[in-house]
Amino acid sequence: MIGIGSIVDGFRYTWAHKILLMSFVVDLIAMVFGMPRALYPEIANINFGGPAGGGMEFALLSAGMAAGAVIGGVFSGWVSRVHRHGMAVLMAVGVWGIAVVGCGIAVGAANGRALPFLAIAIVFLAIGGAADMASSAFRQSILQSAATDEVRGRLQGVFLVVVVGGPRLADMLHGAVSGSIGAAWTVFGGGLLVIAGVVACALAVPQFRNYRT
Repeated sequence: MIGIGSIVDGFRYTWAHKILLMSFVVDLIAMVFGMPRALYPEIANINFGGPAGGGMEFALLSAGMAAGAVIGGVFSGWVSRVHRHGMAVLMAVGVWGIAVVGCGIAVGAANGRALPFLAIAIVFLAIGGAADMASSAFRQSILQSAATDEVRGRLQGVFLVVVVGGPRLADMLHGAVSGSIGAAWTVFGGGLLVIAGVVACALAVPQFRNYRT
């Protein structure tokens, strides 16, 4: 059981070590701006013409990223041959952002029609899920290699806060924004913000971009 004190110590250590800090920041950017799952019921019903109570459209949208993560895991042997883990994280999250942009375009173009736009959206979500799997593997490697033995447990507490809290912030943000500009523009804009955030991180912290294990 991870205590609050350990989590606070983990945040202090992370703040002082930019490589670790950026690994969490990039992950938060991906999750907060590029996780549109709160909009799936609306997208399935309005954009893809599915039933209001759920239906296959909603089920397929919900399974898209998970399916991509599974496929990415099956073909993840290449991950062990990558040593520039900082750049790998940035590229993986960048692919995630591009996939979310593609999904937003498919949602906007559907106009109440499921085919072929639902299939296109699911493909993009699957690509995002595979990219997220790769990003997670590289970030865990950074966490294990850049931190000392004494603080790894504390950093797992930080990791837990980020992983649990990020998607909830995304749900709140996407739900609020969608009420003003619609689901398609919210998904599309979120993907663009992920890409912009990755570029900003790469330029602002070159030591993370150049980090090797």
